[in-house]
Amino acid sequence: MKSGYLSAFAKLALSASALAAAVLFWLPVTRAADSNLSAGRKGTVEHIKVHGKSLEGNLEGDSADRDVFVYLPPSYSREPNRRYPVVYFLHGYGVEAERYWNLMAVPETADRLSAAGTTHEMILVHPDAFTVYNGSMYSNSPTTGDWEDYIAQDLVSYIDGHYRTIRDRSGRGLAGHSMGGYGTVRIGMKHPEVFSGLYAMSSCCLMNNPRPAEGRGPGARLNADTKAPETKQGRGNIFAKAPLPQAAAWAPDPMNPPQFFDSLEKDGQFQPMVAARYVANSPLVMVDQYVPNLKRYRAIAMDVGLQDTLLSSNKDLDQALARLGITHSFETYEGDHMNHVKDRFETKVLPFFSENLAASSGRVH
Repeated sequence: MKSGYLSAFAKLALSASALAAAVLFWLPVTRAADSNLSAGRKGTVEHIKVHGKSLEGNLEGDSADRDVFVYLPPSYSREPNRRYPVVYFLHGYGVEAERYWNLMAVPETADRLSAAGTTHEMILVHPDAFTVYNGSMYSNSPTTGDWEDYIAQDLVSYIDGHYRTIRDRSGRGLAGHSMGGYGTVRIGMKHPEVFSGLYAMSSCCLMNNPRPAEGRGPGARLNADTKAPETKQGRGNIFAKAPLPQAAAWAPDPMNPPQFFDSLEKDGQFQPMVAARYVANSPLVMVDQYVPNLKRYRAIAMDVGLQDTLLSSNKDLDQALARLGITHSFETYEGDHMNHVKDRFETKVLPFFSENLAASSGRVH
């Protein structure tokens, strides 16, 4: 990256620090096969590309052809007339979907649960939303592309068209962690016609309330060369770069190259109108607009660790849903932002969807 330094982005209450917490996923993850299961009781994995018309022409220059990991349950190849529910999982900031897939040992976990009779068989779909700025925020933006539409429309349509799914909302669930938890809440609010169950894990960015940065003098600026390869590959500055995907998603500006977003500071002055765009993309601000949509869900669940910096905002969302009469469950547990993602995916997320999504159907319609 050329000389220069990142702008004094105004403080975002918890959001950037929570996104940067995903740095822990850069540690190598070894996935061990479950030797106790026979070949006939193991599912299969397909690593595919799914084109997103909604992502075409994004100003960041990210590919509209996205990596997607698909788990097909053990009976999929043996029962050609059977249809399956689908759980879509959205990963967090700063890493690719494959890191989450490996961390959670998705195939092994799903195989083990179905073999034990703990869960019904399901198709699991993990799209990759890693971008030039290290994450899409699962929002619609000319800068990042329309990720909200990609998930709810392009991806679901592709999966329904290429796999034996239950092709209505009763057979679809949406889940995610951190940035993916934010995406789950955001997309879930707007698309009850697509999904019937939501599970948001340690959601970030529920209340985005930028404030003028303290101790910053005039002249602080955003390094214009944010699109150098190091932005995507250089992990060392991930904490400093955490505000970038938020700016690209929530304050896009097609007339402001090369970063194509508006900064929270201009000529050393805080920009309240830009800050207002962040606030408008906060689920805690949005939720009152989508009460009828949220009441259509069969089940909604949220969780967060007691040592997670996001505890307060997740509690606030729990209280907002309760105030609005939206049926949901909310759990806290001993842990921080990262250390129980795998075990809660196994003990909470998959059983939740097994209980609340339509079970496998024996007939292809």
